[in-house]
Amino acid sequence: MALSPHVPELGALELLLAVARLGSVGRAAAELGVSQPTASARIKGMERQIGVPLLDRSPRGSRPTEAGRLVVEWARQVVEAAQALDAGIDALRERRDARLVVLASLTVAEYLMPGWLLALHGSSPGTAVTLRTANSADVAGHVLAGEADLGFVEGPSTPPGLAGAVVAADRLVVVVAPDHPWARRRTPLTGAELAATPLVLREPGSGTREVLEMALAPFGGAARPRLELASSTALKAAAMTGAGPVCLSELAVVEELATRRLVEVPLAEELDLRRPLRAVWPAGRRPSGPARELLTLTRRTGAGGGPRPQPRPRPRPRKSSPKSRAEDG
Repeated sequence: MALSPHVPELGALELLLAVARLGSVGRAAAELGVSQPTASARIKGMERQIGVPLLDRSPRGSRPTEAGRLVVEWARQVVEAAQALDAGIDALRERRDARLVVLASLTVAEYLMPGWLLALHGSSPGTAVTLRTANSADVAGHVLAGEADLGFVEGPSTPPGLAGAVVAADRLVVVVAPDHPWARRRTPLTGAELAATPLVLREPGSGTREVLEMALAPFGGAARPRLELASSTALKAAAMTGAGPVCLSELAVVEELATRRLVEVPLAEELDLRRPLRAVWPAGRRPSGPARELLTLTRRTGAGGGPRPQPRPRPRPRKSSPKSRAEDG
């Protein structure tokens, strides 16, 4: 049911309560931060709206009339209820602002997000974070559906319907087991050779798969995969057990390359497997609260939660001898 036009607004009721408590329109005006003429005009307007005088005015101050005392009592109940509502809304906003739901591609979630979340915990220890993983296509879909405050994807461009910002850089590498013939290559692997070779790859929809397929498109497209696996850990295990060459993020194989459990295959310059890593959110709606803070931290710290790292040099192929060229065949 709609209120009648005789019900004053909340601000006017607060002013009436202050006058009744302080005994002066001037003192009430000062407490509420308005001028005395403005306060007097508001009181007179409220009297006209209600239809009865509310204050007895004298040189010594102002006090409620008999009708005014009744309105003051009713107004007190209304203002107290409004204050309780205000406190409840603040509590809800604090609960909302203290929670953050993040969806990230597997590479970002496994190798970058731990450092970023550690930095976020240092600056906002009260923020409760839920991190979920999916491939880049699924991350984009969930963020568009409003199921996350912020998403992180891999790939050459921002998915449709989303806005984004590059937060780190990455490069895909081709790796093999130490006993694979490509581990002894001295000449760079060409785009045509890589395109013709069945590889162990991530599933369709992953940013890794998308970048590789775009890079191999000029060479006839990627061959049918030998295997499709849904995580970097599975890809590395497949490569180490001799399932075949694997293409995955350089971030994922730092330890395996250092310990020679995997060997990086040199690639020809015609193959550009670099890619940006992006934070994404629905277009037209900038991140706020903890999501904005996390986005700021990713830009400030770069990969791994520390200073932005220098990219690792690509392996420099040694000049081949006739004998090594024959081995490559």
